[in-house]
Amino acid sequence: LLHSPLFTLALLLIQLSRSFGGKILVFPLDGSHWVNMKILIEELHTKGHEISVIRPSDSWYISEESPFYTSVNLPVASGFEEAFGVFLSELLDMRLEAKPSSFWLFIWSHFKMQQVLMEHFGLYHKKLAELTVHMLEDKKLMQTLHEAKFDVVLTDPGVGVGTFLGHRLQVPLVYNVRWTIQGEAHFLIAPSPLAYIPFSATQLTDKMTFPQRIMNVLLYIIGMRSMSYFTEPHYKPIIKKYFGPDVDYLTFFLDADIWLMRNDFIFEFPRPTMPNIIYMSGFQCKPSKPLPADLEEFVQSSGDHGIIVMTLGTMVAKLPQHVTEEIAEAFAQLPQKVIWRYAGQRPANLGNNTLLVEWLPQNDLLGHPKTKVFVAHGGTNGVQEAIYHGVPIVGLPLFFDQPDNLSRIRAKGGAVIVDIAELNRDLFADALKTVLNNPSYRENMQRLSRLHRDQPIKPLDQAVFWIEYVIRHKGAAHLKAQSYKMSWFVYYSIDVVAALLATALLLMFTFILVVKLLWRMIFGKKIKHE
Repeated sequence: LLHSPLFTLALLLIQLSRSFGGKILVFPLDGSHWVNMKILIEELHTKGHEISVIRPSDSWYISEESPFYTSVNLPVASGFEEAFGVFLSELLDMRLEAKPSSFWLFIWSHFKMQQVLMEHFGLYHKKLAELTVHMLEDKKLMQTLHEAKFDVVLTDPGVGVGTFLGHRLQVPLVYNVRWTIQGEAHFLIAPSPLAYIPFSATQLTDKMTFPQRIMNVLLYIIGMRSMSYFTEPHYKPIIKKYFGPDVDYLTFFLDADIWLMRNDFIFEFPRPTMPNIIYMSGFQCKPSKPLPADLEEFVQSSGDHGIIVMTLGTMVAKLPQHVTEEIAEAFAQLPQKVIWRYAGQRPANLGNNTLLVEWLPQNDLLGHPKTKVFVAHGGTNGVQEAIYHGVPIVGLPLFFDQPDNLSRIRAKGGAVIVDIAELNRDLFADALKTVLNNPSYRENMQRLSRLHRDQPIKPLDQAVFWIEYVIRHKGAAHLKAQSYKMSWFVYYSIDVVAALLATALLLMFTFILVVKLLWRMIFGKKIKHE
């Protein structure tokens, strides 16, 4: 068999398929963003591509050893855990103080939250800028990267380092994106009429009243300015030093061949888009697998009532004790069984129907037929998995994009949102009962699930195809609109309008002069003759 022609042909085909594999350099963003990037890396590896991942010395989630990629270890820190892991509890405390019922306290708490965010994000990007300079100044490292002849740089533009690498190595750039260092990606590269496109963090829909449109415009101006405030001072000097004083800051970061967007128009409101934006929402979603035997036994013990799954993501493992006890008491009132991922102190009033676990197979539980409700913080991954499996949500948004994500699902009839600053056992229990007892929530999520699954190409396959497309064609310049190179006054044709107005005024002035001249020539002579 080993010497048969078929075996030889199979070996040749395997070698041939691997010979078409590209060399991909990855600079990821740590934390939950790495969970997304890792799925993409693993799929690219199965296609025969050679992956190298650059990881700082203090990487939190990114393992040094992996069968799917080779690590390029940097001796400098990124400060990710310090920026995100350490200050989240401080941010959570301020979030709990922001009670909507007290207007001025609400405004003051949100103002403090913004100050803390800007301070910590500023420090984080300062560290990343230092890391970037270290890399660009490390001649041995840069020579090694140049000699490796990578076909593409794949990066998350939530950090700026990967963009610097792509431009420095002069290879095509692919973004795994929803957020960039300058804000939500759509607002940076696609036409975004604020009359029907809600700005990030407004929790508005595409149907806005006049006061809401005023708020949308104001928050857009403030939000876009705030993002540049804590990133531009750190990255702009690097661009000027290593790429030239004439290189435009905004153009530099928007010059990517393909933007793999981690959302779609099942989740997002309809809006204009661009040819090089590829939607891959839910690319991490997959059919559920059987649960571990002990967990399956607990789920089955729920009978016809079913189960509730609760988790607040990977970065918030526990809540203040008084909030935990209110949640536990609300769960205890229900006939459903509850599986709650929680690593804090066990609530004294925990009901017999509630199982606390330090980790849970979220995708497999959401895909289980007995799962009735998903209690979630509103992270992108969890929301998309809920859509994929058609499970309605009771949302407890904490910070970042979470309120906005949940508000989109609420607008589509699939979620109820509880403000964690106002949370008590009765309010939380009422929200759970509303979703459990009103079938429209489940029906709406199942409708979104059917829409999500009804695609000619799976989102993950779509993402891999376009990365390979860039490798095959050495970029995708033909898909990039020139708008990213334009200043705002050129983009909005302010110069053209000014020129046309000036021409119109000149013509009007000339016409008036000619009329006056003719008037004098005709009627002036007549008066003189008389």
